[in-house]
Amino acid sequence: MQQMDGTADTPELEQLYRDFAANDMAPLWTQRDDLMPMTPAPKAIPFVWRWKTLFDIAQRSGDLVPVGRGGERRAVGLTNPGLPGTGYATPTLWAAIQYLGGYETAPEHRHSQNAFRFVVEGEGVWTVVNGDPVRMSRGDLLLTPGWNFHGHHNDTENPMAWIDGLDIPFSSQMDVGFFEFGAERVTDEASPEFSRAERLWAYPGLRPMSALEDKVSSPLSAYRWEFTDRALSEQLKLEDEGFPATLEQGHAALRYTNPTTGGDVMSTIRCEFHRLRSGISTPARQEVGSSVWQVFEGSGTVVLGGEETKLETGDLFVVPSWVPWSLHADTQFDLFRFNDGPIMDRLNFSRTFVPST
Repeated sequence: MQQMDGTADTPELEQLYRDFAANDMAPLWTQRDDLMPMTPAPKAIPFVWRWKTLFDIAQRSGDLVPVGRGGERRAVGLTNPGLPGTGYATPTLWAAIQYLGGYETAPEHRHSQNAFRFVVEGEGVWTVVNGDPVRMSRGDLLLTPGWNFHGHHNDTENPMAWIDGLDIPFSSQMDVGFFEFGAERVTDEASPEFSRAERLWAYPGLRPMSALEDKVSSPLSAYRWEFTDRALSEQLKLEDEGFPATLEQGHAALRYTNPTTGGDVMSTIRCEFHRLRSGISTPARQEVGSSVWQVFEGSGTVVLGGEETKLETGDLFVVPSWVPWSLHADTQFDLFRFNDGPIMDRLNFSRTFVPST
C-alpha cells in the first residue's frame, strides 16, 4: 500500500498500522472522507409513508395489542430505511402513529424527551399533562415538554389516531434520558373544552403577570387549528392586497412559538405549518438538519433528492440533512412540519442553500 505522499510501505510503517489496530486507534488520514465529508452525507434517506397504510396497521394493532402499564403506548415508530434497527425517522427525530381505542386510557408517565402530538383527523381524546386535561382535535398541535407527567383518555367509543414527534434519537445519542411511571390511569379524567394552560396563555400579545419568568418550553399546551387556519388565510389575503406577508409567492407559513420567549416551542424541536395555493411550486432548497412533514389537507407532490412523489392527506415524508427538496400544490396544500432547528441554531450548524434562478 502507498501512503499519502506516494511512498511505499516499510516494515516499520506496517508495524505502526498494526499497533493502531491493536490499541483501538484510527488515524485521520485513512478516514477523512467519512469523518469530514465535503457536504453532509446522511445515512438517513428521503422516504414517504402512506397514511392509509399506517392507519390500517395502527387499527390492526388496536385490535390485537392492549394498551397499558409496561408497553405504555400503542405507538408505532416510523423507521427510516437508512437507519435500520433504530426505529428512528432521522438521526435526531422520532415519529410515530399512536392509536387509542374507544374508552381506552393510556397510563401516565414522564420522560426527559420532549414530545408533541399533531392531529390529522378525529376527536374525543384528552391528553392530560401534569394533571391538566387538554382536548385533542383535528389540526391541533399539543405539547408535552420533557419531564411532564402525561397520559391520554378516550371519552368516546370511536378510536383515534395521531402522530407523535419526539427527540428520542438525539436524547439517546447524548445519553440524557430518564423515565418514570406515573398514575395507572390519568390524574384528571375531566374533558373540558379548554385546558387551564390555554385559559391562562392563549391570548395573542397578552401575558399573565403571575408568570413573568421565561420558560424553556412553551407553557401553552395546545395550539388550536382555528387560529392556525386563520393566520395562514390572512397571510394569503394580505398578499392578494399587495402587502408583504407570505414566505414566498403563494406560500404562507407559520412557526409555532413559546409565548414567554418568542422562540421555539421546545428546546430541541421546531414546529411549523405551511400552506401553498393551488398550482404553486416552491424553489428547491437544501438545509442542514432533518425534518418530518405530514400532509394535513390537499394533494400535491414533493421532490426529494430529484425524485418526485405524489402526496395525499395524512402522508408523511422525511427530509434528511442537505437533501434537496421542493413542493408543488395540485390543490390548496396544507402541511405540518417539525425539525431539529433549535439544536442546529444553538450549535451554530444551521445553513440553507436555495439555488438562484
